[in-house]
Amino acid sequence: MGYANTLQMHTVVLSGTHSGISTSNQKTRNFLLHELVSSGWEISNTYGDQKITLSNIEEKVRGTDAFIFMPNAQLEDIFYAVSIFVGYQTLDPDLKGKPAIILNTDGSWDSMFELLDQLELFGTIRQSYRKFLLHATEPKEALANLSYAATVGVPDSGREKIISGPTESFETPAPTDIKSKVCVFCSASTNAEDYIEDGYALGKLLANHNFGCVSGAGTTGVMGSVVRGSVEAGGWTAGSNVPHIIEIEGLPEGLSSFWLRPDIYTRMEVMIERSDAFIIFPGGAGTVQELLALLIFKQSSNPLMAGKPIILFNRVDKELQLPFWGKLITLLNQQCNEALFDVVTELEEIIPTLNQTLKK
Repeated sequence: MGYANTLQMHTVVLSGTHSGISTSNQKTRNFLLHELVSSGWEISNTYGDQKITLSNIEEKVRGTDAFIFMPNAQLEDIFYAVSIFVGYQTLDPDLKGKPAIILNTDGSWDSMFELLDQLELFGTIRQSYRKFLLHATEPKEALANLSYAATVGVPDSGREKIISGPTESFETPAPTDIKSKVCVFCSASTNAEDYIEDGYALGKLLANHNFGCVSGAGTTGVMGSVVRGSVEAGGWTAGSNVPHIIEIEGLPEGLSSFWLRPDIYTRMEVMIERSDAFIIFPGGAGTVQELLALLIFKQSSNPLMAGKPIILFNRVDKELQLPFWGKLITLLNQQCNEALFDVVTELEEIIPTLNQTLKK
């Protein structure tokens, strides 16, 4: 049975590596390869994917028309899938109209779905992610979903551009007496007052304790409040962003340094390179994507992350009375060494934990 390719899409990528013809995953892969080629699709990685990194993921996004994520999800695969969804959210032109299917025959993607479900519940993901990452529990369903998505396209994220025009990088060197540069990854979408207040308080705390503040240079949500707190307290405040996100979010006032980058992956890379520590505040899919990038670097002993602590702020959501990052920690415990990050539950614990972990 063939599966339609009605929009004249040409290339599909199958995520993951294969480890021998006797494995059930390889049999699934072989079935998909046969059906897809019979339907007119070209496979960009017939013999399996290379490891996903910040340096190659943008090339992969540009070089294919559709994505099928295979079973046996590893940390890199989850990072890849979340990155695709973040691209949909932020109107990445390289992802326009490109469908993504998650083939979850073995339950290895369950923890990612549970995490994204909870972030929707908290309101830090506003789009219904299941309309963008189409779930399938067996190969024929994955092919049917691909055929459907190739026919009707990918939903609109519901976001609009608010500004246009060129933006340039600029640099003010950090003061020589600054302790360290701390990068805060957090939500740019939530308007919940208590999260906004926590973000502002964190920005002020960093400045008042002589830490530089690095962020995604957003104006909205927790990210905007972190920047305002640091700027208003007189702190060195830097950030990086990309043109298509600036067009929908704008840029904050008062930045000491700003690094314009062409895509979200080189944006993450410069933020990692120029920071000494990382705080993971309540956020959405973009924050998850950024944390996974840090952990992939840590696990691979990438020198960009050498000696740089990661602090996860797992505060309790006041309305739902649930730990914000509970589902994320469950996912991480399945995928990586828990020694790679520290967890705090109170805002007041962040600065002492920073001081302690930066001494290690």
